This record gives sequence, C-alpha cells and structure tokens, in this order.
Amino acid sequence: MTELAEPHIEVDTANDHDSVISDDISAFTTSITSSILDYPVENGRRYHAFRAGVYCLPNDELEQDRLDLSHALMTKGIGNKLFLAPIDTDKMHRVLDIGTGTGIWSMAMGDEYPNAQILGNDLSAIQPPWVPPNVKFEIDDVECPWVYEAPFDFIFCRYMAACIKDWPTLVRSVHDNLTPGGWAEFQDFDLQYYSEDGSLKEGSHTLTWINTLLEAARKTGREPSPGPRLEGWVRDAGFTNVTHQRFRFPIGPWAKDPHLKEVGLYNIQQVLSGLEAFSLRLFCHVLGWPKDEVLVLLSKVRNELKNPNLHAQFDFHVVYGQKKQAE
Repeated sequence: MTELAEPHIEVDTANDHDSVISDDISAFTTSITSSILDYPVENGRRYHAFRAGVYCLPNDELEQDRLDLSHALMTKGIGNKLFLAPIDTDKMHRVLDIGTGTGIWSMAMGDEYPNAQILGNDLSAIQPPWVPPNVKFEIDDVECPWVYEAPFDFIFCRYMAACIKDWPTLVRSVHDNLTPGGWAEFQDFDLQYYSEDGSLKEGSHTLTWINTLLEAARKTGREPSPGPRLEGWVRDAGFTNVTHQRFRFPIGPWAKDPHLKEVGLYNIQQVLSGLEAFSLRLFCHVLGWPKDEVLVLLSKVRNELKNPNLHAQFDFHVVYGQKKQAE
C-alpha cells in the first residue's frame, strides 16, 4: 500500500506572492574531456551524443542548472534527505547512481559517506572534474547489459522519467547487481498535473501542454510518469521489504504549510526554466509542431503557471526494496 506523505494541501489564502518568478538560474558549466562531447544541437539546444536520441532533454548549461535545482527540489520534497531506504550505512561500501546527470547526488553522497565508493553513470559527460576522492563517473547506457566486476550495496535510480524503454528489465538489472541484503531506491514522478480545488481547468493551456507532452513521450516508447508503477516493477523483480511513499509537489508557493510552500517555490522555478527543454524535441521532432507554435504555447503556459490562483501540483514517488539475504 502506498503511504501518502501529505494529505490534502491547504491553500494559503493570505499568500500575496506577486506571481513574478524569475526564469533565470545562475550559470553552471562543466564537462569531462571525451570524444563523445561532439554534441548535436537542435532548435538552439544541445543534446547528448552517446546513444544519440535516447534521451529527449538537452544537456546544455541551462538544463544542467535546472537539474541541480531539481535535485534541491527532490531532496527537500522528501524531507531534506538524499534517500529514504533504511540502509546500514556502516555496511554501505559500494554505491551506484543510475543516470547521475550533473553528478550532484553522487557528490553529496561522497561528502556525506567518505568511506563509501560512489559511482555515477550517465549518457552525457557533464559532470565536474573536481569531485570528492571517493566519487567517480562513467559514460554508460543502463539499458545495455551490465558488466560490473562487483555488486553494489546500494543502487539509486532517480528522475528517469521519459528515459527508459524497458523498466522491468532495468529493475531486474538493479536487483541482480546488488549484494545479498543490499538496497535499491527508485524516485520518480507522475507528471500528470492536477488540482484539488478545480483551479486547473480542462481546456487550460497548461493541461493542453502537459497532456500533449505526455502523449509525445509515450510515442517514443519511454514512459514519462513511471512513479506510480515503480512498486509493481520492484516487487516483480524479487525485492523484499518494499516500501512506497507518495509526495505531493505543489507548482508554486501557494500552499499554507511552510515546507510545501518552499517545495512549491523550488518546483515552479524548475518547471518555468525547463519548459523549452521539456518540450522542443518532443513537440517538434516527435509530433511535428513548428517551433514557433511551441514557443507561443509555452508563453501561455508560463503566464498561467505564474498565476497565484492556480493551485496545480503533481506527485513524486519513492520506492525502495531489499535483495534477499544469502541463505
């Protein structure tokens, strides 16, 4: 049974937020010297070169900034924690971070657990060269056969929405590459926007955009909202002690609860800064929309999302489980 971390979100009726939220995030750029850095550019955004086309979002500096902001959102959203699994960290020697992105989670883990060896993998070599001494990065496609020489004590998989074609196989690979008694944790979204008070209405630009985005992602064969299905995949792979928690993420600082208000502020910042990144390849390449039409729609979505009377939200799911102990 899914544990809901927050009940109905109460709206802060005293909220005097002026609805003007900056779309700009401070510049952050990094790279690893590699022959796979010959990145293609589409519609003014840069994309990964290794296994080109597998991942639908860009990997340029603007997107790296958004990914780091998303890390802050997700860690804050689950209680200012890097993970929730009840791991005995004294026995956590080898950790794998699947789809590490900018490497920010791996680096935080390396700082927090200096006795653990942290390995992060990704399709893009966008991780910084200066990292904690116990952290390493590699370029890899997690949907290809895994060839690690030794199993891991903890495998972490977060924010792989619209990235994976075969989730059951991926989850089995995670299970097979754990030590007996090791833990895995999956954190991901259900990106279907909704409101509890009816403020997000059918026919709105925001619902038109997100529904079209989800449709386009599914046309690529990669599920954009894996969160609700994670528990089933984890149980089917043979994990035990499985726990599933669902967190509500407001879009905007409209919640009365101070924690959720802050989560909402982080969330709307990353959504607004990511509208083009989420949309351009899927709308233009997959659905055939002209770029100008996409940008017009995104401008309307941006204006709606900044309206403090819109109380939209989506859900974030955390599922963790343990590989059986050796008998």
